[in-house]
Amino acid sequence: MLKRLRERQRAQTVMGQRLHEPRLTLLAAFWGIVYFGLPVLGLGLMLDILVQWVTGRCVGLWCWF
Repeated sequence: MLKRLRERQRAQTVMGQRLHEPRLTLLAAFWGIVYFGLPVLGLGLMLDILVQWVTGRCVGLWCWF
């Protein structure tokens, strides 16, 4: 199965013109970070604040600075 995933597919053509292969663009990476990275970061921040509020101990990364 992995071999099939690594193999390149034949280039698609439309009216004899070769189509560009899909690729990750900077805009797609930006929106990926916005939709996946920021919510995970926010959840971690809320969890750190909750632990600090309950236990009185700072466990976040910002406590080192």
